Amino acid sequence: MARRNRVMIAAMLALAGCAKGQQAILPGNDDAAINFSRDASAGDGDVMADVPENGTAPLSTDAWSGKWIGVEGLVLNIQPAGERGRYVLSVTLLDGTKSYDGVADGNVIRFTRDGRPESIRAATGDETGLKWLAGKQNCLMIKQGEGFCREP
Repeated sequence: MARRNRVMIAAMLALAGCAKGQQAILPGNDDAAINFSRDASAGDGDVMADVPENGTAPLSTDAWSGKWIGVEGLVLNIQPAGERGRYVLSVTLLDGTKSYDGVADGNVIRFTRDGRPESIRAATGDETGLKWLAGKQNCLMIKQGEGFCREP
């Protein structure tokens, strides 16, 4: 167990010390070399600059947080609910505003509305079927005729 811990610590130190184009040779296996390159856009030079401290990368649906505008005053508001992949959805339609609990599932957010499963997905304005959103590229839709966009 102690040897395994020493090997893990040595491997982490080797990885941390790598500069662009260098290799890390892992202890106990001289044939196991790992190549590393740093992302020049990362700023501070960290190899894992895009991964938060908790070690989990952001979900694609996290970028949807905020307000999305539909036609005739319709609004979709998506806010993080505290847990990774969970959201509070506020949907304003002609009959008023209702809130739902949403859960990320790949590239969609799933929720239940009026006892039926629904999902929010990325779309173009043309895909929503709403002529007022035609030509827009940064949109979300729940179903045909229920779409929301925001400016890029």
